[in-house]
Parts: sequence; C-alpha cells; structure tokens
Amino acid sequence: MQLGIIGLPMAGKTTIFELMTESKVKNLGAGKTNTAMARVPDNRVDWLAALYKPKKTTYAQLEMVDIPGLSPGGEKAASVFLDAVRKADALLHVVRVFDDPNVPFQGDKLDPVRDIENIHYELLLADLGLVERRIQRIEDSKKKKGQEKELALLHKLQDALENEQALSAVEFDQEENDLLLSYQFLTSKPLLVCLNIGENHLAEGAYPAQEEIRLYLENHQLPYVEVSASIERDIAELDGYEREEFMQELGLKEPGMVRVARTVYQSLNLISFFTVGEDEVKAWTLNSGSSARKAAGKIHSDIERGFIRAEVTAYQALREWGSMAAVKEKGLFRLEGKEYVVIDGDIVHFRFNV
Repeated sequence: MQLGIIGLPMAGKTTIFELMTESKVKNLGAGKTNTAMARVPDNRVDWLAALYKPKKTTYAQLEMVDIPGLSPGGEKAASVFLDAVRKADALLHVVRVFDDPNVPFQGDKLDPVRDIENIHYELLLADLGLVERRIQRIEDSKKKKGQEKELALLHKLQDALENEQALSAVEFDQEENDLLLSYQFLTSKPLLVCLNIGENHLAEGAYPAQEEIRLYLENHQLPYVEVSASIERDIAELDGYEREEFMQELGLKEPGMVRVARTVYQSLNLISFFTVGEDEVKAWTLNSGSSARKAAGKIHSDIERGFIRAEVTAYQALREWGSMAAVKEKGLFRLEGKEYVVIDGDIVHFRFNV
C-alpha cells in the first residue's frame, strides 16, 4: 500500500514524511520523489513483544512517497505531480495552517480552504480530461456496439466532475465498479487531510478559520487530523521521561504522528492481525473483511495454498488473561476455517500442508 504525501510548497509535507518514516529526505533533484517505509505504531504490538520477548518485533508498515509540491501555473510541475499521484494507492494532503514569517506562502494571505481547493481542482481537472478523451474516443469509433454501458458510466462521471464532486463520493453499482477497474482516477483514491497547525495553535486549542476549515472538510466528507509538525519534530528528538514530560506540558496523550498513522490506516479500511512467538511478534496488514485464507497468503503463498485451519485468539482475551494457556482454559481459543473473516487484533497461527 503506497501513500502519497501531497500539498503546496512550504506546507510541511516533507517534515511529515521524515517524521513518519524516521528518515531524512535525499535531494534527488527537481520533480523527483522520495520513498521510505513508515511503521504504524501499535500498543498491542508493544504489549505482545513484552509478553513473548521475541528476537524480532515487526510493526505494520506503509510505503510513503513524498511527492513534489504543486506550484499552480507550472504545466511541467503539474505533470510530474499528477504522474506521482496516479501511482499512489491513497493520498495524505498536508495543508498549511501555521503562520511563520520566515516561511513564505503562496497567494496574498494564508488560506487553508483555498489551498485544499487548489489541489482538489487539479485532481478533478485531470480526471475530467481523462473522461472527456475516453468519451470522444468511443463516440468517434466505428465499433460503438458493446460500449454503451461504459459510455453511460463515463457520462455519469463527467456530470459528477463538472459539479466539482470527487469520484470517491459517487455511488456505483457492482457493474460500474467492475468497469472502473480499468481506470486510475485520482479523485477516487482515499484521501486524508493533515492540517499542519502552529505551536501557538496547539497550545491555544484553536486556530484562524477553524470552523470554516472543519465545515468544508465535513461537507466534502474528508477525514482529517490536526498536528503541529514543528512540535512533532521536537517530540521525536526526545527520549523516555523527557518526551513524556514534554507531551504532558502540551496536553498530548500521544505523538501526533501516531494519530496520523492510525487515521491513515483506518481511512484505508485496513486492519492488523498478529503472529506471535519467541522468534518474532509481527503485525500483518490486511484489508478489512478478508478471509483467513487471504490472511494466510499475506505470510506466504504456500500457506494460503495448503490452508487447513486457523487457530485464532482475540488480542483482548490474551491481554485479559495473560497467557495462551489461560485463554485456552477459558475456552476463548478457536479453530476457524478458510472463510472465517479475520477481525482486527486477531492473533492467528495457521495450520497448512503442501
């Protein structure tokens, strides 16, 4: 799963990228993207590692891509931006809310709603252009027969886009969804907005145009999270007690990057299941609603192919009773077949034969 970080220049997206991936960006030249893996913090993994004391602990991961900032009016830059967006599975839009006289911004004033719309319109126009070209190609074709359903769908898409509606907000039936698989529409990608607020905003619990921004996001059904990248950088540089004390002073229960990672994970409709043992405690990423057999394939194709059964324990049951032996004694250990739908937090051991 590849998450593209987008936004206007100086919005703080590269800082967010570095914080989430615990890495430093490389200067690859204009128009180039930086890619790194980000772990998804999970207290359940921490607890399981403390219980099993494994040689290795592995968190769920997302591939992050720092996409060059979009500068309005630059055709070449827009092309690079759109190409990178097209490759991503989902998008994290970093929007500047903080005000810093040492960091320039676009336009005559800071305007987060305008900045959100600038990116939104760029994606809408790219999708509309693709739809219009495809409609024209079909209508000019001498072999229109058999393409009536696709043409009807394309006109539906065109109507939505011309009304400034993202395709992710449009309802489709199964047949339409099947037809859409051959396209890569940008506004159909899951999108999370990250509002990069200032240190003073965090302390005050408010920022300029707060209600206007929230209302816009809610009206457009866009999930969002508020963080201060500058504060998050300070948090990342501290360890142990100092970090806890600093966060308490700020009234933070957890680092903002944890909330970003968790919100991204949830907005993508992803869950984690765990495999545990003395060698490794590992969180595996899975689409919500997936079967046990599909989960087995995440580990190895041989396990999926030779699936016999899944031995399942809920994380909460293990947490409550403290050991797998106690869980079994309480009758909370289950044997499930290949069609069992894995639940977030399941601890699974697969039996297979190949």
